[in-house]
Amino acid sequence: MLVQQPTENSVYCWVMIDTHCHLTDRKFAHDLSAVIARAQAAGIEGMVTIADTMEESREAVALAKIYEHIFCTIGVHPHGARAWVRARDEKILQQYFSHEKVVGIGEIGLDYHYNHSPQDVQRDVFRDQLQLARELSAPAVIHCREAIADLKRILKDTAPEKFVIHCCTERWEDVEELVAEGCFLGFTGIATYPHAEVIRTTIGHCPLTQMLIETDAPYLAPTPHRGKRNEPAFVAEVAKLIAKLKGVSLEEVDQRTTHNAVAFYGLPS
Repeated sequence: MLVQQPTENSVYCWVMIDTHCHLTDRKFAHDLSAVIARAQAAGIEGMVTIADTMEESREAVALAKIYEHIFCTIGVHPHGARAWVRARDEKILQQYFSHEKVVGIGEIGLDYHYNHSPQDVQRDVFRDQLQLARELSAPAVIHCREAIADLKRILKDTAPEKFVIHCCTERWEDVEELVAEGCFLGFTGIATYPHAEVIRTTIGHCPLTQMLIETDAPYLAPTPHRGKRNEPAFVAEVAKLIAKLKGVSLEEVDQRTTHNAVAFYGLPS
């Protein structure tokens, strides 16, 4: 939400949540504490750092233990699906999930653009982790690139309790059914780019009640920071764009997406 400051100019202070960033990424290795401090100074109330590998899952849990306002998810990205060993890795993730700062399973999903792991392997590992999310009653953070048809089939089969399509770049026609069934859509700074009309159209159709704002930092820095390393401090740019596209106040976008994040991840309110 927004908190009005007692100044003569009635300046507002952001109180937002970056629901998807990668604070364990090596691009933050040399100045992570400064990145976190800048986010707090910008009014970012909370951050959810997302894991892509088993090693990052371990690191994310360790980081979340240090900072009160940082939470994390655990899981294996489709790029690394070939390294997944179900009998071993499910047990490890179950152990990690017992920690109170772990709030979801992700980043999991399908990526048919790069195909760093074979598509059949991606599908199997995606199913495994969705089933784990169901067993743990955990929200799932889902990556989808050029794989929406297979993604929807797998989601229909596994029926996770809560899930978000992170960094949604899909056409509204391809995600409308998912949203109608309760799916959340996460939007990043990529929506601010000149040629991102498809994403902006999807934002226009998606109800505010099912939106999350995120940076995907250190990637996809929004305009006017494009070309720089992205940081959680920049998440307000996504909220500004949504407010403009929806024709509502920035305060309304801030309040609603913060409420959504708290409810989706089960964060302290």
